[in-house]
Amino acid sequence: FYEAAVAHHQATGKRTLLDVALRNADLVDRVFGPGRNMGVPGHQEIEIGLVRLYRATGEKKYLDLARFFLDQRGNAEGHELYGPYNQDHLPVVEQAEAVGHAVRAGYMYAGMADVGALTGDRAYIEALGRLWENVVGRKLYVTGGIGARHEGEAFGEDYELPNATAYSETCAAIANAMWNHRLFLLHGDAKYLDVLERVIYNGVLSGIALDGEHFFYPNPLASDGTYEFNKGTPGRQGWFDCSCCPTNIVRFLPSIAGYVYAQREGDVFVNLFVAGSGELEVDGRALRLRQETRYPWEGRVTIAVEPEAPAELAIRVRIPGWAQGRPVPSDLYRYLQDAASPVTLSVNGESQALDLDRGFAVLRRTWQKGDTITLDLPMDVRRVLSHEKVEANSGRVALERGPIVYCAEAVDNGGQVFNLALPDDAPLEARHPEDLLGGLTVLEGRAQAHSADGAAKEQAFVAVPYYAWAHRGEGEMAVWLPRRPGLESPAP
Repeated sequence: FYEAAVAHHQATGKRTLLDVALRNADLVDRVFGPGRNMGVPGHQEIEIGLVRLYRATGEKKYLDLARFFLDQRGNAEGHELYGPYNQDHLPVVEQAEAVGHAVRAGYMYAGMADVGALTGDRAYIEALGRLWENVVGRKLYVTGGIGARHEGEAFGEDYELPNATAYSETCAAIANAMWNHRLFLLHGDAKYLDVLERVIYNGVLSGIALDGEHFFYPNPLASDGTYEFNKGTPGRQGWFDCSCCPTNIVRFLPSIAGYVYAQREGDVFVNLFVAGSGELEVDGRALRLRQETRYPWEGRVTIAVEPEAPAELAIRVRIPGWAQGRPVPSDLYRYLQDAASPVTLSVNGESQALDLDRGFAVLRRTWQKGDTITLDLPMDVRRVLSHEKVEANSGRVALERGPIVYCAEAVDNGGQVFNLALPDDAPLEARHPEDLLGGLTVLEGRAQAHSADGAAKEQAFVAVPYYAWAHRGEGEMAVWLPRRPGLESPAP
């Protein structure tokens, strides 16, 4: 509600909703705080909203209240601790492992990033660094999802990343995206945007159907077509008794436009590759950036630079980690082979060296209207392997192309998927059928199909983007496929 009130005020200039939110926040502030009610929220979302109110009004009491709620976690003075499920087991500045309910955790980490950025508190920032390393290094699905267990909708132990029983709630993916965007704003490092992009195209987008009217609450990475993982069904649902995921998607998807660009003094950051235009104000003058691209299906991005007047500044263009041979900024996942094509960058047709600074190519010059940046990213099909400690993926491979994670569905593969093995040397090619699921790029090749009687044969293989699965009936689906015979489990 607080976030909606601020957004309404920013969009319309009206205070009708904002004033109601402020009266509500003032009441909370009178009830909670030092010497008053010392309790903490069960679901850590008010902190983010209070910071938004502080930034909209300049009233420090809202920032102070957000910090109070965070500092009370793990502090038994004044309230009985909830425990790890609510991240209420240790003071936030002492936490180093992501535990408990994954959505609550993600929102709390986002709130900590807000408070740490606005106060400069190094203890907050250092704790966030430890927690991020733990998640990205040991508890992140290849789709960007978080939360391994249905029980408690919670993180598991390090490297506990099951596929069929993954919870990976849509709301948790959104919280993960919000947290990583805030860490980018705090540090200016593209590694956080690498996680953000992975989440957006895979872990979040899978949560909403192409018709915009059916949803996944959990997002497993394998399905037998019968296990009712999605709150009572193996398919998508039109609604849930707890409606957090559909409404959260409604909040999040329109906000993506605000993630595309950023600026810091005279530097402009191109974070995501999205066709359209954006306008920034740099040194008091308007600067419009206009992107033309078919990303993520194609790797060419053309950026027209349109300053109000000639302007000397640095445009920092993100070079995605996946294009540099790094699926995620840790050793949790790795590519089996190098990309066949290099990244190339040019300005007005003149090749530019990839002078990378924290994942961004830095283009510093006096920009004139009509200047054009062209980025070409290698869109090779890549095989992904997990860290050896991820038992669920031992001997298995996942497929990516650009930022898109793929899966195999029974409807495209002879009615089964769990009977397939995909050898490392099996060639795969990308194809873009315009008539399939609204137009998307699929991967095609050959796989080994095994039957229950032990027979094996080669057959055509198709993989579709993970976000687009479960639109053509219920059946087997898998992101991680055996690399060799022995791990497949064909149905009778």
